Amino acid sequence: MLNQSGQPNNLWGEALLTACYVHNRITSRVIPTSPYELWKGRKPNLDYLKVWGCVAYYRTPDPKRTKLGARANKSIFIGYAQNSKAYRLLDIDSGGVVEFFEDKFSKDEENSSHTTPTSTSREILPPPPIVEEPRRSTRARIEKTFGDDFYSYLVEGTQKKVTREVIFSINLDDDPKTFTEAMTSRDAPLWKEAINDEMDSIMGNGTWELAELPKGRRPIGSQWIFKKKYHPDGSISAYKARLVAKGYRQREGIDYFETYAPVARISSIRTLIAISALKGLYIHQMDVKTAFLNGYLKEEIYLEQLEGFVIPGQENKVCRLVKSLYGLKQAPKQWHERFDTTVTAFGFQHNSADRWIYSKHTSDYIVVICLYVDDILIIGTHLEGILETKKYISSNFKMKDLGEVDTILGIKVKRTGGQISLSQSHYIEKILTKFQHLNIKEFNTPFDSSVKLKVNSGRAVAQLEYASAVGSMMYATHCTRPDIAFAVSKLSQYTVNPGTEHWKAVGRVLGYLKRTSTFELTDSSSNGILEGYSDASWIDHTSDSKSTSGWIYTLVGGAISWASKKQTCIAHSTMEVELIALAAAGKEAEWIRDLLMDIRLCDIPMPSIPMYCDSEATLSKVYNAVYNGKSRHVGLRHNFVRQLIESGTIKVVYVKTSRNLADPFTKPLTRDLVTSTTRVMGLKPQ
Repeated sequence: MLNQSGQPNNLWGEALLTACYVHNRITSRVIPTSPYELWKGRKPNLDYLKVWGCVAYYRTPDPKRTKLGARANKSIFIGYAQNSKAYRLLDIDSGGVVEFFEDKFSKDEENSSHTTPTSTSREILPPPPIVEEPRRSTRARIEKTFGDDFYSYLVEGTQKKVTREVIFSINLDDDPKTFTEAMTSRDAPLWKEAINDEMDSIMGNGTWELAELPKGRRPIGSQWIFKKKYHPDGSISAYKARLVAKGYRQREGIDYFETYAPVARISSIRTLIAISALKGLYIHQMDVKTAFLNGYLKEEIYLEQLEGFVIPGQENKVCRLVKSLYGLKQAPKQWHERFDTTVTAFGFQHNSADRWIYSKHTSDYIVVICLYVDDILIIGTHLEGILETKKYISSNFKMKDLGEVDTILGIKVKRTGGQISLSQSHYIEKILTKFQHLNIKEFNTPFDSSVKLKVNSGRAVAQLEYASAVGSMMYATHCTRPDIAFAVSKLSQYTVNPGTEHWKAVGRVLGYLKRTSTFELTDSSSNGILEGYSDASWIDHTSDSKSTSGWIYTLVGGAISWASKKQTCIAHSTMEVELIALAAAGKEAEWIRDLLMDIRLCDIPMPSIPMYCDSEATLSKVYNAVYNGKSRHVGLRHNFVRQLIESGTIKVVYVKTSRNLADPFTKPLTRDLVTSTTRVMGLKPQ
């Protein structure tokens, strides 16, 4: 291959991988079936195979495209991506490797050795170990630049929302990535049933009608997204197929005008569950079938006919959308508007702290609705109120009644007497299985206190896999595992260019999760006091002289809200960093107070929330009405904390460092301290 294509010898590794890739997809005289078919149970698709070493052109990603710049880049085809249907291309100008889906190959320039960069400084690194990728993208994937379409199906919403939430949506399952894969897999009958069920919902909902495409308009495409759903014990509960419009091809001002997604905060859900444990409330769950199909469209949008469902004799027509569809940029907004109008007409009111929390108060009961896209939690003081609410919602939308809550967003909810426990043991096991090639060993702490991570000055080591690992752990942190918040926050700061030391730190967190995979976050009815803790480190980021803030709130014996974050400004003293952290914690206290007061399940008026801080200098400063420091940004935070104290939202109380529950969010701790603090947070083995 090297000799025939004329490519330099430093590409021998890529050539070897490509040769193995092709060899595994062809038959032999001895065995009439290819190794791929024997392993996968389906025939390989050979239509996209290309001549190794030929010239290819890939589209310049939007973040790097300029008005006067080239729209395509010339490259050399050097192989196939390991975890998707993308091509690996060697950019001729930069010498970098990209993975691209939609490209153009030049048959007249197959032998292109005169254009291939051969500088040793641009030597190609071996590809990372085989791991599952997130769902398939449709554009170039370049190191250090993910691009809009990489996120297209991971989370729906605005660009800012997508960028912030994408790492929580890493797909850990081996689900089909295309319609063809699903139809040729061993589970094809089950995926076909799921597709038919989705199509029945779409057609029964009157989502579109066939029409001629108006002149000057262009239809957008669609694709199928496949997903297995699991019981808490890891067994498969359902096969789901969802038709998704390729919303990234929509044009703002023509195909859509506004976007956002109806997603309640995870901390809202934990707080409501804690209150339920304290008050002995009922918690039920419902699932909205094809939720985004319920929104009405104001724009005129046309969709290409679907693969496998083209109407004979009307192949040239398109689908004019009457109602919303998954994947459209405005779909989440349209669904929420429809749901909002429906429940407010039944007497429910918005929560001032979380717009996707609704509550209804009558003389007989209080009912609270928590909406997370298409998952609904219904919490009430009396079962009659919950049943009445479920009946009303079911009369307006196609619903699935799941009864008492069992699993929400992959979080197992277990109720035992007056206790409610939240756990993600199955999710953690999936993470460990995905990264088992790292030879994970168990550890007693999530972060080594002797390690000082620094920015990697060399080439990135398996960047996308590193982002996947950190994102997978971050979702666990976000939901039920505050004990790894500091470690994951620290690791997330190196996703652009991770090195070997960062990978070692990832392995340690995974090793700690392996040892503590069965930990549950437990709320009990024994302690109804809401408490907050705040802490800060002092310049633990040597590269930019910034510090780390940490805070946590507990209610009924379990953590309900927490954070470990790098501070955005440079402070001049330990008192200032503590004040910055206290202001951030105070902002969360204000939010929790507003959430609970609107629900009206707590005593009104609420007492001031105790906020524990281990800095006597900071304590003295916040009770002083005048800030005489020189830093304006710190002065603003001082005024904010003072305002919270004067309004009765919080009261700042001194606590020893050894008893400060926010300490694990700002620095790595010893084994004994990790054990003691996790117990106080409410984390306990099953």
